[in-house]
Amino acid sequence: MAKLWEKHIQERLKELEKYLLEEYKKNHPQKEKNYAEYEKNFKKRFRKAMNSLGELIEKATSNINFYRGRGDKPSIKIDQRLRLLLISQLAGKSNRMMAYMTKLFSVITGIDRSYKTIERLYSDGEIEIALRNLWQLLLKKRAVNNVNCCGDATGYSLFISKHYYSYAQKLKDKVKDSENTKKCFIYKFALMDLKTKMYICFGTSIISERKAFDKAMQMLKESNIKIKSIRLDRYYSFPCYTNLFPESKVYIIPRKDAKLGHGNHWYKIMNEFVHNTMNYLEEYYKRNNSEGGWASDKKMFGWNIKQKRDDRINTAIFCRAIWHNLLNL
Repeated sequence: MAKLWEKHIQERLKELEKYLLEEYKKNHPQKEKNYAEYEKNFKKRFRKAMNSLGELIEKATSNINFYRGRGDKPSIKIDQRLRLLLISQLAGKSNRMMAYMTKLFSVITGIDRSYKTIERLYSDGEIEIALRNLWQLLLKKRAVNNVNCCGDATGYSLFISKHYYSYAQKLKDKVKDSENTKKCFIYKFALMDLKTKMYICFGTSIISERKAFDKAMQMLKESNIKIKSIRLDRYYSFPCYTNLFPESKVYIIPRKDAKLGHGNHWYKIMNEFVHNTMNYLEEYYKRNNSEGGWASDKKMFGWNIKQKRDDRINTAIFCRAIWHNLLNL
């Protein structure tokens, strides 16, 4: 391993800003998107997802046994509730409009419920368990267990009048997590498997991107998925983040005031950045897959969340993550 000093990191960052980044972009031009081919592939993926949905829902709900005390019991089965919830998010309709739609299709589905029933699905504890089972089934179906991944965060507006991207551009990173924004947006962080384009874990928070990241890491710990390599943006370019993945290759762009003295793992990352910059950048920019995932999700579901209660907001985002993985089966 070549000798490394802090001045080498600073010099390399200056070179990156002056000409290395332009050189990299010149050697790795962006491909123009073939929208006709994209739509063709999307239709194929959507058809496959819908054909698989019934069987997956049955598996996710078949072995669940709930203890219920006294009181009213659900009038529709857990598999029907899960299907209704997922379709509600996919349709992107208000609960009242979704209730009207269920009346339209009640002849086929046998489900005819009010808009209040649909809203309650978002805070149904049994539904949460079924969603987690479905999540695990989807990852297992694609054998997602030892992955090269990328991670990024985005936000969903809780008000139609506020758009997350334009708002975040004005605020910039320094105040993106300020008190003024915590009731306007829900932050979501997710890790994506580069091979299958599936999300392997995610977290949400109405307070900050960091809290969403922490929840995603907790979800990752509860899974059996191992991280071979990970790519994160500059928001996470601190040793406290990279040291969370001691057995993984980590690709980040260090900040201008980056220092050494944070252990061997951080030293190896900085050494790779300084002495193998172009190959390092090629790996790092695979992180763009996360941004592409957010773009496709928001194109499909929109950029706002209609639910208002915290637990129901989380369930809505969970459903969208499920659909993302379903479409990448």
